[in-house]
Amino acid sequence: MSAATASGEELRGALRQMVAVLQAERQALAGLDLDGITGCAGDKAALCGMIGERARAPLDPECRGLVEAAQRLNEVNRQLRNLIAANVARRLEAMTGAPALYRAPAGAGYAYAFARR
Repeated sequence: MSAATASGEELRGALRQMVAVLQAERQALAGLDLDGITGCAGDKAALCGMIGERARAPLDPECRGLVEAAQRLNEVNRQLRNLIAANVARRLEAMTGAPALYRAPAGAGYAYAFARR
Protein backbone atom coordinates (compact mmCIF):
# COMPACT_ATOMS: atom_id res chain seq x y z
CA MET A 1 0.00 0.00 0.00
CA SER A 2 1.42 3.37 -1.01
CA ALA A 3 1.66 6.37 1.32
CA ALA A 4 -1.04 8.17 -0.71
CA THR A 5 -3.41 5.21 -0.38
CA ALA A 6 -2.76 4.94 3.36
CA SER A 7 -3.34 8.66 3.77
CA GLY A 8 -6.58 8.41 1.77
CA GLU A 9 -7.81 5.57 3.99
CA GLU A 10 -6.90 7.54 7.12
CA LEU A 11 -8.78 10.57 5.76
CA ARG A 12 -11.87 8.48 4.97
CA GLY A 13 -11.72 6.98 8.45
CA ALA A 14 -11.44 10.41 10.07
CA LEU A 15 -14.32 11.73 7.95
CA ARG A 16 -16.50 8.75 8.89
CA GLN A 17 -15.68 9.42 12.55
CA MET A 18 -16.60 13.09 12.08
CA VAL A 19 -19.99 12.15 10.63
CA ALA A 20 -20.56 9.81 13.58
CA VAL A 21 -19.55 12.51 16.09
CA LEU A 22 -21.85 15.04 14.41
CA GLN A 23 -24.73 12.56 14.64
CA ALA A 24 -23.94 11.99 18.32
CA GLU A 25 -23.79 15.75 18.84
CA ARG A 26 -27.26 16.15 17.35
CA GLN A 27 -28.60 13.53 19.76
CA ALA A 28 -26.84 15.22 22.68
CA LEU A 29 -28.27 18.59 21.65
CA ALA A 30 -31.76 17.14 21.32
CA GLY A 31 -31.44 15.59 24.79
CA LEU A 32 -29.76 18.68 26.28
CA ASP A 33 -26.96 16.37 27.41
CA LEU A 34 -24.20 18.80 28.42
CA ASP A 35 -21.59 16.08 28.94
CA GLY A 36 -22.37 14.65 25.52
CA ILE A 37 -22.21 18.07 23.86
CA THR A 38 -18.89 18.83 25.54
CA GLY A 39 -17.45 15.45 24.60
CA CYS A 40 -18.51 15.89 20.98
CA ALA A 41 -16.90 19.34 20.87
CA GLY A 42 -13.58 17.86 21.96
CA ASP A 43 -13.90 14.99 19.50
CA LYS A 44 -14.69 17.39 16.66
CA ALA A 45 -11.66 19.54 17.46
CA ALA A 46 -9.37 16.51 17.47
CA LEU A 47 -10.84 15.19 14.22
CA CYS A 48 -10.49 18.59 12.55
CA GLY A 49 -6.77 18.43 13.30
CA MET A 50 -6.50 14.92 11.88
CA ILE A 51 -8.50 15.83 8.79
CA GLY A 52 -6.47 18.99 8.21
CA GLU A 53 -3.24 17.00 8.26
CA ARG A 54 -4.50 14.43 5.77
CA ALA A 55 -6.53 16.54 3.33
CA ARG A 56 -3.66 17.93 1.30
CA ALA A 57 -4.32 15.99 -1.92
CA PRO A 58 -7.44 16.27 -4.09
CA LEU A 59 -10.40 14.41 -2.58
CA ASP A 60 -11.78 11.27 -4.16
CA PRO A 61 -15.59 10.97 -4.65
CA GLU A 62 -16.10 9.07 -1.39
CA CYS A 63 -14.22 11.69 0.64
CA ARG A 64 -16.13 14.50 -1.09
CA GLY A 65 -19.39 12.77 -0.17
CA LEU A 66 -18.29 12.40 3.44
CA VAL A 67 -17.23 16.06 3.57
CA GLU A 68 -20.62 17.14 2.19
CA ALA A 69 -22.44 14.93 4.73
CA ALA A 70 -20.37 16.41 7.55
CA GLN A 71 -21.10 19.95 6.34
CA ARG A 72 -24.86 19.25 6.25
CA LEU A 73 -24.83 17.68 9.71
CA ASN A 74 -22.74 20.52 11.13
CA GLU A 75 -25.18 23.08 9.71
CA VAL A 76 -28.18 21.24 11.20
CA ASN A 77 -26.40 21.11 14.56
CA ARG A 78 -25.55 24.82 14.33
CA GLN A 79 -29.19 25.67 13.69
CA LEU A 80 -30.30 23.45 16.57
CA ARG A 81 -27.79 25.14 18.93
CA ASN A 82 -29.11 28.54 17.85
CA LEU A 83 -32.72 27.46 18.47
CA ILE A 84 -31.82 26.17 21.91
CA ALA A 85 -29.97 29.40 22.74
CA ALA A 86 -32.91 31.51 21.55
CA ASN A 87 -35.30 29.40 23.63
CA VAL A 88 -33.13 29.82 26.74
CA ALA A 89 -32.94 33.59 26.14
CA ARG A 90 -36.73 33.77 25.80
CA ARG A 91 -37.22 31.82 29.01
CA LEU A 92 -34.75 34.00 30.92
CA GLU A 93 -36.47 37.12 29.65
CA ALA A 94 -39.87 35.73 30.69
CA MET A 95 -38.57 34.87 34.16
CA THR A 96 -36.90 38.22 34.78
CA GLY A 97 -39.26 40.45 32.85
CA ALA A 98 -36.17 42.16 31.44
CA PRO A 99 -35.25 41.58 27.81
CA ALA A 100 -31.60 41.27 26.79
CA LEU A 101 -30.45 40.30 30.27
CA TYR A 102 -26.98 39.24 29.20
CA ARG A 103 -26.52 40.81 25.78
CA ALA A 104 -23.98 43.50 25.01
CA PRO A 105 -25.32 46.88 23.88
CA ALA A 106 -25.74 47.30 20.14
CA GLY A 107 -22.47 48.04 18.38
CA ALA A 108 -20.30 46.89 21.29
CA GLY A 109 -19.15 43.77 19.46
CA TYR A 110 -17.53 40.70 20.97
CA ALA A 111 -14.81 42.59 22.80
CA TYR A 112 -17.43 43.96 25.21
CA ALA A 113 -18.04 40.52 26.71
CA PHE A 114 -14.39 40.31 27.73
CA ALA A 115 -13.91 43.87 28.93
CA ARG A 116 -12.99 44.29 32.59
CA ARG A 117 -15.16 46.38 34.76
